[in-house]
Amino acid sequence: MNLKSTLVTSAAILALLPNQAIAAQISSEEAAALLERLNQLEQEVVSLRAQLGSVETLQQQQGKQVAAVEKVAQTKEKTSIKFKGAPEIKTDDGWSFKPRGRILYDFNNLSSVPSTIDIPGEGFSNEARRVRLGVQGKIPGGFGYKLEVDLLDGVELTDAYLDYKSGGLTVTVGQHNNFQSLEEISSSNDTSFIERSAFTDAFGFQRKVGVSAAYKTGDLLLQGGVFTDNIDDLSDGNDSISLDGRLVFAPKLGDAQLHLGGSVHWTDLGDTIDSVRYRQRPLIHSVDTRFINTGNISAEEQLTYGLEAAVISGRFHAAAETHWARVSRPGLANPTFFGGSVEAGLFLTDDKREYKGGVFKGVKVNNPVGSGGSGAWQVNVRYDRLDLTDAGIIGGTQDGYMASLIWTPVDYVRFLVNYGHLSYGNALGIVTGAPDDYSVDVIGARAQISF
Repeated sequence: MNLKSTLVTSAAILALLPNQAIAAQISSEEAAALLERLNQLEQEVVSLRAQLGSVETLQQQQGKQVAAVEKVAQTKEKTSIKFKGAPEIKTDDGWSFKPRGRILYDFNNLSSVPSTIDIPGEGFSNEARRVRLGVQGKIPGGFGYKLEVDLLDGVELTDAYLDYKSGGLTVTVGQHNNFQSLEEISSSNDTSFIERSAFTDAFGFQRKVGVSAAYKTGDLLLQGGVFTDNIDDLSDGNDSISLDGRLVFAPKLGDAQLHLGGSVHWTDLGDTIDSVRYRQRPLIHSVDTRFINTGNISAEEQLTYGLEAAVISGRFHAAAETHWARVSRPGLANPTFFGGSVEAGLFLTDDKREYKGGVFKGVKVNNPVGSGGSGAWQVNVRYDRLDLTDAGIIGGTQDGYMASLIWTPVDYVRFLVNYGHLSYGNALGIVTGAPDDYSVDVIGARAQISF
């Protein structure tokens, strides 16, 4: 019998007894029995209190366990994983992490080379054009990072920087692109041809170590920074420095995306660098021969500047760029070289070229292979011009007439084929046996995956 039942029973018995019985004197045996019963009741009270204490302790432990489970569940809810070519991990408190990389493999053929020119690159050649791995992500407080290396010749850093974003402002410290041109800073994963416009390589565009800032407000984007040199070329004697700036106006005109821009880049070569050289391969990278080449030019400073224009309207896109490179030579005339290109492209499928932040982006396939679709198909044509002849420097001219076909079966995978007819002028003696004017043909194919 528990305490509650005992008390209730006792109260009922007492209530039934007459007042006289209650008041009557009890015997010693009855008193002893009553005392024994009271002791039993006391022991039951003590036992019941102990049981109640155990129940409370168990409830507290269970409460803690439930709270811990709820906390774990809440933590899981704050972490999300999305697939963007590779898993991207994000937390609600501002952390993110994503592996990134690309593999680009090229198959090329160079033909129609004049018989007087004997070079090993004529005919078929192939190469791994890029093999890169890296990581990128965000850190609470507006910070972010990116680290990527190319694995073709040892380990070579491409991007390696920390940035900070607040509203429309982005500040970047480390090795990154210094805003050279639309064609150059758009990813090689997303270009219309296997190689970029000839002037981008010829004028030595590359990532550099520096500090930069970009500010976007409405349709206007301003970018500028102070840079030194590529991280692989830095030493205690390399004191070169450059100032780089770019301005982009990118309004929408109905459904059409417009892009108008320009950039300027001034470089003081410093005390240890006393020359520059401009040259270019025949628009396929696996051939090392440069049919157009200035040779080494004594130099103190370099100034390059260019204009950009592009439009994306539905399946159609067009882009054009011009760029000039002026070399300051001590005691000699200062040559100015020119490069530029104009292209147009059309998707044969219901897809379009993407654009964001002042650069072209990869296509997002509307009907991918594997989901009943045929992927995205695109054709492009381009005219490319490079002139390395001025002020007594005879580096030759190159005119490229090009066409490409691109198939993107699914996001992050592409196959490209392009043809180029390259016409050379003022080229006498640039390559042993070369006539003054001649032409060659190139065919290139690429298989790529990026993430």
